[in-house]
Amino acid sequence: MTNAVVVEGLVKRFGENTALGGVDLTVSEGTVLGLLGPNGAGKTTVVRILSTLLKPDAGRAEVAGLDVATQADQVRATIGLTGQYAAVDEYLTGSENLEMVGRLYRLGKRESRLRAGQLLERFDLTDAANRPAKTYSGGMRRRLDIAASLIARPKVLFLDEPTTGLDPRSRLGMWEFIADLVHDGTTILLTTQYLEEADRLADRMVVIDKGEVIARGTADELKAQVGGERLELTVRTVEQLAVVTDVLRPLSQGEVHADQQTRRLSVPVTGGTDTLAEALRRLAGVDVDVLDIGLRRPDLDDVFLTLTGHAAEDAPPSDDAAPATTVSAGASR
Repeated sequence: MTNAVVVEGLVKRFGENTALGGVDLTVSEGTVLGLLGPNGAGKTTVVRILSTLLKPDAGRAEVAGLDVATQADQVRATIGLTGQYAAVDEYLTGSENLEMVGRLYRLGKRESRLRAGQLLERFDLTDAANRPAKTYSGGMRRRLDIAASLIARPKVLFLDEPTTGLDPRSRLGMWEFIADLVHDGTTILLTTQYLEEADRLADRMVVIDKGEVIARGTADELKAQVGGERLELTVRTVEQLAVVTDVLRPLSQGEVHADQQTRRLSVPVTGGTDTLAEALRRLAGVDVDVLDIGLRRPDLDDVFLTLTGHAAEDAPPSDDAAPATTVSAGASR
């Protein structure tokens, strides 16, 4: 299968801060690559370099066989990009926003209007088509922004946390639309901190932290790195959390994670229900109030916890590159 995106040894520094320390990744044509990592890990920097908004300090990157550094104009004619924040003109209507973008990409007046109507319908914005964007809700602006990135039918689409700010219903609709795009042959690089989103949409995933790739593979392959089952329980007080950690540590097959804020303990184990029974026997011998206990299989949250030392939602504030504006098929806004 041909690679639509190739990144080799990508390095980017901002002063003394190394945002990317030699990132390698590929995205096969017609697939979704999920780029995962905490805030500040370098995800947005990768996207900005691939979309020609930043130049790398070292390494190389190609999109659709075009070098992002030496063939930037041709790359921009091939891609679509939606950044982390909606970039729409608040004083134009939804239709006018999309038609303006189409004209910037030299689609012609008729084609721009046709595409605008198609995308407004697809993103459930037809009823608001003639209203100024400043009257839109945050979720509506987000949908309009993503529609703008698609107006020229890009071959490769970069979605930088595309469902941020969307309500659950709109997020599900966006997932369906992304799946439809891939079915029609679009290649997508998706950055996200919604691990359920990556699990559902991505064919393969790359996890980066502190500017370096720390894991790659399918969702199942990444989960296999965590291994086995996890015994999880919640206790009444933080003090009791320390007690049960000591009691259950002998059953652990790896690092025990204790969350003081939720008073929840996660212990990697083997042995299934026999281990659960042994845990209950041990807990019966100490003075603690267990509010909830059970076994569960690992998910992508566990991958984050194991690989980065914290869950995705506990990531530190971002010091990554500034948020990207929207780019689609040869122009930027």
